[in-house]
Amino acid sequence: MRYRVLTIAALAAACIPLPALAHPHIFAEARLEVVAGTDGNVAELHNVWRFDEVFSSSVLLDFDKNTDLKLDAKELAALGEVMRKSLGDYHYFTTITVNGANVGVQKPDVIHVSLDGNQLLVLFAVKPEKPVPLKGRLTFGVYDPSMYTSIDFPTDGDLIVKGDGFSHCQHKVVRPDPDEVISQNSTSLTDAFFNDPTGTDMSKLFATRLELTC
Repeated sequence: MRYRVLTIAALAAACIPLPALAHPHIFAEARLEVVAGTDGNVAELHNVWRFDEVFSSSVLLDFDKNTDLKLDAKELAALGEVMRKSLGDYHYFTTITVNGANVGVQKPDVIHVSLDGNQLLVLFAVKPEKPVPLKGRLTFGVYDPSMYTSIDFPTDGDLIVKGDGFSHCQHKVVRPDPDEVISQNSTSLTDAFFNDPTGTDMSKLFATRLELTC
């Protein structure tokens, strides 16, 4: 059985026409905490995702093995493990840049999934795949490169830094204006992004991010 949760990772490429990938079908509200280590590097990033009720209900149908119309601890753990394995190809939608260069993330030890009312709540921590010193220009964010999943930070307070290591850094939340992004990148967006959004990294131009100068 094809789990609906794999639409997060596989982006439903097998059954949805390519142009549709530029429009969100899954919606999630997010919180991101960037944690400083005592060694002068970024220690880890804490992610919290709350998915919309429609998607949450569809996932419940696929993982409710005993058909009791709810997800027990074992079923939630199975869902978390599927997400942990499948989202690796997409870096767990977590982005880090250091002076403009991308830095990947390690696979999390576990992805915790629970139900808050009728919505899936997903919590996990990832570490950078290589040291990220707290100096220079750093950016952190969460976005789906296909734009199939819309990940939104409701308030600027949902993107924060934690730890004394950030005391010498200035930080701000950047929420790009889509009209400005399109205007400034019209040629490249038309030729690459809209024709094949999964083959480019341009969706990050639209993504909310936390910028630091240290």
